[in-house]
Amino acid sequence: MNQILMIAIGILSIFLLICLIRAVIGPSIADRIVSVNMMGTIVMVIIAMLAILLHEGYLVDICIIYAMISFLAVATLTKIFLGIYRKRKERGTEND
Repeated sequence: MNQILMIAIGILSIFLLICLIRAVIGPSIADRIVSVNMMGTIVMVIIAMLAILLHEGYLVDICIIYAMISFLAVATLTKIFLGIYRKRKERGTEND
């Protein structure tokens, strides 16, 4: 069981790096927001697997707190993105 969890954590770490690359070079802001959200989800799963692997219950509490922080970060980024999008759209209609 421990080996399976370690392999899964290794695979998720690779996926985390891929999401980080996507967040840095993503062609649009929406792609970056989605990749940041995915990175938060992957980190939560890794923390949950570490809680099982190490038999430490407090890691589940950390996972829940991280989930709340990740949700707030993505919601804030989305709100900022929508504000920028609306400003660009208004400027585009004024120029026409």
